[in-house]
Parts: sequence; C-alpha cells; structure tokens
Amino acid sequence: MRFLNLAIVLLMGSVLGAQTPTAAPNNAAPKGDAANGKKIFADYGCYQCHGYEGQGGVGARLAPRPLAYPAFAKYIRHPSKDMPPYTEKVVKEQELADIYAYLLAIPAPPAVNSIPLLSN
Repeated sequence: MRFLNLAIVLLMGSVLGAQTPTAAPNNAAPKGDAANGKKIFADYGCYQCHGYEGQGGVGARLAPRPLAYPAFAKYIRHPSKDMPPYTEKVVKEQELADIYAYLLAIPAPPAVNSIPLLSN
C-alpha cells in the first residue's frame, strides 16, 4: 500500500512539474526592410532555388510562415544540404534581417474552398 501511495505521489509530482512553464526562447527577428529584402532575394539569386515568392522548388519552401529567425539565420550561415553557406562577408546581418522581413510579408495563399474553379 505504501508503495502505491509513493508511486501516485511521484507520478503527480512529475505531471505537475512537466506543466511548469519555462521561459520562451528569443525568436524575435531584428527589424528588417521587406522591400529591400525582396530586392536582395532576387539580386543574390535566392529565387533560383526557392522561387520568387519563397514557395520552394529545388530549394526548400521559405514562405509563408518561415522558420523562426534564429533557426533561419543559423541555416543560412551553416546549411547542411546542397545550399552554399552565406557568411557575414556575403550577406550582412541587416541584409539577412531584410530578407527575413520580406519572407514574413509574403501572404499565405487563399484557402482552396475560396477559389471558385476549385470548389466544384
């Protein structure tokens, strides 16, 4: 009986401990200029793999809803697949923030059921 009570107390403690909120990671992106980001995205050739709207193609889909900025920036600097690395010498931090602002500004496509030709 004591063992059962102890097991219940430990189980409840672990459940309550798992529900304790932790500090959220800092996913805030630096302030960027979406118009400049769009220009940089085209000038640096990002569109060649990711499409003009970041919709993906040979490269991954970047928009809408890009990765959190820290993960985005880390991958740009140190990619793990076929993408070349874009170091600080190639893409400055502010340019990266501008590209990210552009990707955030790309709207989501309309819902399929809102397109008359597709709602038959």
